[in-house]
Amino acid sequence: MSDFSCVITGGGSDAGDAARDAADALRASVESVLDQSLRAAEAVVVLASGSDAATRAAARALADRAPGRVRLVHADPAVRTTGALRNAGLDAATGRYVLVLTAGERLQRHACRNLWQAGEHSRADLVAGRWSRRAPDGGKEHEPAWQGELFARSRTVSGIAEAPGLVVRDALVTGFCLRREAALRHGLRYEDDLAHGEILFGPLAAAAVGRIALVRRLIVTGRALPDRARDAGALVEAHRRVANSLLALGLPELREERERAFARDHLVPLARSFPHLPAARREQAAAASRRALTAGAPDGLPPLEEVAVTLLARGDADGVLAAAYALSRPATVCAPLVTDEDGRVRWPVGQEPEPAVDVTELGHQYRAFGDMRLMNRLTRCAAQNGRLLLEGHVVLPGHTGPDPDAPLTATLEFKARDGARAVAFPVEEVRREATGISWRTRADISALLRPLGPRDTAWDARMTVRAGEACTVTDLFAPQDLADGAGPFRARPLLGRLTGDTWQPYVTLRDHLALRLTARRRPARTARRLVRYATHFRPARRVKLLRRALRGRLDRYRSRAFKAAVYNTWLTRLPARRGSVLFESHMGACYGDSPRALHEEIRRQGLRLRSTWSYESTPDGFPGDARLVRRWSWRYLWALARAEYWVDNQGFPQQLRKPARTTYLQTWHGSAYKRMGFDEIRVRMQNAPQRERLQKAVHRFDHFLVRSEHDVATLARAYRLPEARLLRTGYPRNDVLVAERDRCESEGRLPRPPLAARLGLDEDRATVLYAPTFRGGPGKQRRRRLLLDVREFAERFGDTHTLLVRAHYLESARLPVCPPGTVVDVSRHHDVSEILAISDVLVTDYSSIMFDFALLDRPVVLFAPDLDAYAADRGSYFDLREKAPGPVAATPDELFAALAELKETDTRYAERRRAFAEEFGAHDRGDAARRTVAAVFARHIAQRQGAGR
Repeated sequence: MSDFSCVITGGGSDAGDAARDAADALRASVESVLDQSLRAAEAVVVLASGSDAATRAAARALADRAPGRVRLVHADPAVRTTGALRNAGLDAATGRYVLVLTAGERLQRHACRNLWQAGEHSRADLVAGRWSRRAPDGGKEHEPAWQGELFARSRTVSGIAEAPGLVVRDALVTGFCLRREAALRHGLRYEDDLAHGEILFGPLAAAAVGRIALVRRLIVTGRALPDRARDAGALVEAHRRVANSLLALGLPELREERERAFARDHLVPLARSFPHLPAARREQAAAASRRALTAGAPDGLPPLEEVAVTLLARGDADGVLAAAYALSRPATVCAPLVTDEDGRVRWPVGQEPEPAVDVTELGHQYRAFGDMRLMNRLTRCAAQNGRLLLEGHVVLPGHTGPDPDAPLTATLEFKARDGARAVAFPVEEVRREATGISWRTRADISALLRPLGPRDTAWDARMTVRAGEACTVTDLFAPQDLADGAGPFRARPLLGRLTGDTWQPYVTLRDHLALRLTARRRPARTARRLVRYATHFRPARRVKLLRRALRGRLDRYRSRAFKAAVYNTWLTRLPARRGSVLFESHMGACYGDSPRALHEEIRRQGLRLRSTWSYESTPDGFPGDARLVRRWSWRYLWALARAEYWVDNQGFPQQLRKPARTTYLQTWHGSAYKRMGFDEIRVRMQNAPQRERLQKAVHRFDHFLVRSEHDVATLARAYRLPEARLLRTGYPRNDVLVAERDRCESEGRLPRPPLAARLGLDEDRATVLYAPTFRGGPGKQRRRRLLLDVREFAERFGDTHTLLVRAHYLESARLPVCPPGTVVDVSRHHDVSEILAISDVLVTDYSSIMFDFALLDRPVVLFAPDLDAYAADRGSYFDLREKAPGPVAATPDELFAALAELKETDTRYAERRRAFAEEFGAHDRGDAARRTVAAVFARHIAQRQGAGR
């Protein structure tokens, strides 16, 4: 008896696309079994009586090649479905464990060993691991995103209640094994009449057995995506049986989660595929969905997904197509939305009085015609008398539209892709309708479009609709098959018809209409073949290799490693330019923080210092009276090497040495709650060269600013800075906060500083600043989802509050559309101190901004739903709940309750807030910039005073 029996089926009346290239798929699966590191693994190949000759020949060849490890089972002619074939394989299996593969799926080399070891050690009856599936376009395989949480660690559970993801998602369609004795004991079988029986078999097995082991290893690759358009009915039926089984087991909550997960994993992707399906298949898929989906969309789906599922359940193919466009472009209005009397915006999904789907949270109601993106749906694309005939419809929401008294005109434009050439001409017919704007035009593209030839072979179409002063620009959306019957049209390139002779309309992968210059006639085809030969034969290939080598050498000379070597070897030998200062804030991201305060103090005192500022991407917003250099440019390295002073708040590039004659002032960017430097777990886990590189970078500091003894005990110790390098001056950036607090105490809060007017803030509304901490690590950062629900804040407090959102300078956040004046993104504003000065309340989590804002003596609310996990992961220097300057909210409801009772909260935490400011900002007295300049630039102050005398 073998340890593992891997059942693989060949043929089956419901195999569908799996029957394509069946022999190659079967061969790949069996060879993955033979390649297992666990040698006691056999392949049980079950062949249907109707299997094609190539599949049978491949199976016989594999059995002859490994007679002891490949067994052929010829199914009875009455056994036709895939489920019945799998049951025949289960009956023929002899191994301790049994695993079922669909032809084409491949086991990882150690898959059987990993599953067997987990089963033996845990005594589990079912052992499951991760699997990956092929990309629809033949790209790189990927795992479903939800597997990350389910298989985050290897573990053993006593039932599906401890791992609900096993049955909520299709986690057990492959990549798992059963103890054969348990399968026999529980009578586990595949349903003969179910096309996608693997969807049902796994959850039934997980519910029947006792212990279940989860392994975090990848077990199976090569799983094929189901053809959802063809198999919509079968997929829904399999899901329905799983949901009914959960209900029978007394697990209604899991059934509801399963309904939502199925909608998002299968129905929404089906809707997304509609633009790429022919019209006939769209109608068939919609009709099959209408027959199968009897309950409509489950509760809890996002609005656009709810729209798509609802329209699928109604069998509205045209409506699903519009929903598919909206799913890929949430900011585009793709349907004639209606607005209720209560202001709610709805997507019609049927005839009145059927209820519509609420899509208010998309925010379309806050934009007017000319400001919103509208879907321009192409309804006809054909050739007529040698011209391109186009007809379409621009969707308009019910709450806005063009001025009815203004003349309505439209212009169609074709623009060369990757080029500046464009051709525009007026649309012949434009008319208003109840749900939008319909248009029709004929374009003589043979005469209008004169491409150059080799470069501008693709031209994209877009339309501009004007009504008086307002206008909107739209792409022309179309399903993939709409342009199939249009063209071809004669082309006249400027370089002659040998470069191309035909225009062919087509629809891009992003569902936009475009024109392609092609070669259809023999002279143009021949010319293209000659050009291809000339650019691909051996001398041309050598030229390309030479160009590539030269480009690689130039790239090397432009690389940071080469620049750092040149800088450290040669540029650091240059003499310092006396009186030159290089400023940098947050690695060149902005003109702000303490370096800005010191720069302005130097200018105020009139010191004869030459200032240079570095910027990362754009010089916009940086001072015009300073020299500007881009970070990591040669000018930047030259300025670093020649500067007498370095001033920054984060750290100049670690790999660059500081010249011995240069003074480095590190102002730092905030007091520490989370562990920093060599106290960080991440740094402790680094190897010795990495820690040494950090230590060398820190040893460049000649002066380090601290604002309290807390900084001395935390930051100075964490970076191993000696006492002699510490300057107890406070942070220069906080001088404006101390001045603002004194002004408010003497004159009152209003009027606010000038920035409030520039941002359009209403003096009658309270201003709440939300500034979360940085949650990423080293390397390139991405957009992150904010923990605070901005839209819900706007709905609850929009009438009385304005929310300012400032993402960390190393991150960015995408904000939803909210009512005007309720939410303002201030992430790109250079100086955060100016933002703090106009804010009435701060909402943060673990950011050092709370230490600065406490100086204003204004309310602070900490929204920290993951406080315990964050403190355990990053480490902390004190108990935040014990010392927090305001309430610590763990849930959105607690946060909103604290904001609703702000006056009571302010009074209750007033003394605690002042103690917090005193402890963590003892040296912030409002003159930090002056004292820092006096300490670091004393020689230049003396020269100025001497010159004055």
